[in-house]
Amino acid sequence: MTVPATTTAVDALYVYGIAPAGVRAPRHPGVDGAPVRLLTGSGLCAAVSDAPARLRPRRRDLLAHQAVLDELAAQGPLLPMRFAVLSPDPDALLAQLRSDAVRLTRQLDGVRGCVELNVKGAVVPGCFADLVRRDEKLRELARRTRRRPDYEANVRLGEALARGVRREARRAARDVLAHLTPLALRTVHGPTDDEHVLSTSFLLRSADEGRFRQVVAARARDCGDRLALSVTGPLPCYSFVDPRPAPAGR
Repeated sequence: MTVPATTTAVDALYVYGIAPAGVRAPRHPGVDGAPVRLLTGSGLCAAVSDAPARLRPRRRDLLAHQAVLDELAAQGPLLPMRFAVLSPDPDALLAQLRSDAVRLTRQLDGVRGCVELNVKGAVVPGCFADLVRRDEKLRELARRTRRRPDYEANVRLGEALARGVRREARRAARDVLAHLTPLALRTVHGPTDDEHVLSTSFLLRSADEGRFRQVVAARARDCGDRLALSVTGPLPCYSFVDPRPAPAGR
């Protein structure tokens, strides 16, 4: 497989994912409306379609990519590719399946019977009265601002309150992780910032998804004044596989 590209060669293949041999070819049309077929070798198969002349992240193609993966994932373990992964030709792709068969099969075994759920947490603005009541430094700053209100004092108080709100949200995010992590086989943490303080993907056994969602809902009720939680999934296990070929000469 290659890195994402914006133009394609005539014989290039668009690659959706790798699954054990024996799965059914997805019925849903792939990127640019192309039919999806399977290339099989070494006990594995790659879902592919002819690559379009130009490859752009249009919404309809992103949705088609996901629909193909959803059909494959419904049949069993899958190593999903991100959008716009290409292989130069069928022979090159089959050679990669052959050379990486052991590693790819091990990864498929690692996600068998599993799903990925992503949990995000965003800072909830407000709740300043409760924050000031619990924080002695903020209470003192608020008293000084009331006694001598001016622009700079108000700015200092506003900045202090914003920092306090983010601190409370981060504390709530740590609590959420402490409750969810034991339910997962593996976790991968994504990027966060001052507004989105939690972004973590969880690899779960499919049978544990219901319990996981119940715990997320309970934590959302408990910390909803500080942290807004959202769950995306179930997803193909993007965050827990590496379908790229191993370096040459390994």
